[in-house]
Amino acid sequence: MIFRETALPGAFTVDIQEHRDERGLFARTFCAREFEAHGLNPLTVQTNLSFNARAGTLRGLHYQLPPAAETKLVRCTRGAILDVIVDLRPQSPTYLQHVAVELTADNRRALFVPEQFAHGYQALTDGAEVTYQVSAAYTPGSERGLRFDDPALGIGWPLPVTVISSKDAAWPLLADRDDLPRPVPAPPTALEVSR
Repeated sequence: MIFRETALPGAFTVDIQEHRDERGLFARTFCAREFEAHGLNPLTVQTNLSFNARAGTLRGLHYQLPPAAETKLVRCTRGAILDVIVDLRPQSPTYLQHVAVELTADNRRALFVPEQFAHGYQALTDGAEVTYQVSAAYTPGSERGLRFDDPALGIGWPLPVTVISSKDAAWPLLADRDDLPRPVPAPPTALEVSR
């Protein structure tokens, strides 16, 4: 597998390394040892599948609070999606910044989503199907979300939203909430004193 760190430290795209012959191709899509070698949590306790009938369908942006915080390995197995993650780590220099990655059945790319990241995606095609391996079980009391159209996040979704759950459409805007961790200020740096 080929791991490439995104602009958000700890979040990686994972491409397969194809071995082709007259039968087609073979590739590994997951190996705990390779994930561990890149400092990533390889634990999978649940695998989810979502089917999206219409292009423009939007799911997210979801995350779970500790102790049910989760990592995800997301892959589109049919059609195409734009997968978006938002850094919610208060100590991170990329706090509240996002990365968008196109995952398609053709490119076979996956996105590794670390703990303390919100995750969502928009179906770019009718019939888009997505699988994700998750490191923690779904825990309803720990689930939270960010609003997909929050101007403070500035996410540019490529298509008009055709379908979204009422829950996802109703997450409060960042300006109206006080439940998110606030960024941790960097420690002051000592100024050089001329003598």
